Amino acid sequence: MEKITSLQNTRIKNIVKLSKSKERKVQNLFLIEGARELSLALSAGYEIDSVFICPELFLKTDYPKVLESIPESKQFGVTEAVFEKIAYRESSDGLLTLARPKNHALADLKLSPNPFLIILEAVEKPGNLGAILRTADAAQADAVIICDPATDVYNPNAIRSSVGCIFTVQTAICSSQEALDFSHKKHIKSFAAELNAAQWYQDTDFTLPSAIVMGTEADGLTPFWIENADARIKIPMRGKIDSLNVSVSTAILTFEAMRQRGF
Repeated sequence: MEKITSLQNTRIKNIVKLSKSKERKVQNLFLIEGARELSLALSAGYEIDSVFICPELFLKTDYPKVLESIPESKQFGVTEAVFEKIAYRESSDGLLTLARPKNHALADLKLSPNPFLIILEAVEKPGNLGAILRTADAAQADAVIICDPATDVYNPNAIRSSVGCIFTVQTAICSSQEALDFSHKKHIKSFAAELNAAQWYQDTDFTLPSAIVMGTEADGLTPFWIENADARIKIPMRGKIDSLNVSVSTAILTFEAMRQRGF
């Protein structure tokens, strides 16, 4: 296995470039840090381009066999100093992977007979996207549909905050119109989360095919979803601040739906 010791190595410089969304799109590559995350990506069928390993840190991993299925020609050793340059989180276990993104098409979603979807409009914060993917994984939602995204689903911070759930949850990226058409075609009732809604979320029937539609913290949903969703719902707000973090709101609505469904 080739050992990289220089911070000026071209491969290392390129990894640093991939922190930018534009560069990820140009190269059709994204970064995965961590052995657990890599194992989830492999299970989901992601194509691996290369793996950079810091042996001193990798000794601490809980996934020592994760590299067994990756050809040695794609593995590169790095020093601790080099790994510190390319890592983007603390307490790493010494693995950073370059992988090929997938095509997140609505047509590729495989839904259960009674689906529950999370639809996100113009999500802009990678940390919120990652947290929502964790909720979707925990609740076993059928899919997360990201409409008109303002952030890259493969942003390293989204992958980090999702603790790898980007690889365990079906995800589609599309326009709001496409998501609405898809829900109509699949006979899925859409519920727009909106502060001025008349219907409380706990009084809403989520037992049939359902989708919750969530907007941004700053602006909420656009008129498109407020006007076109099948119903509007709200969460009781008893404090002086009239909004919750979108990932928290999503979790509240999602687990109410799961409660109603007996999960």
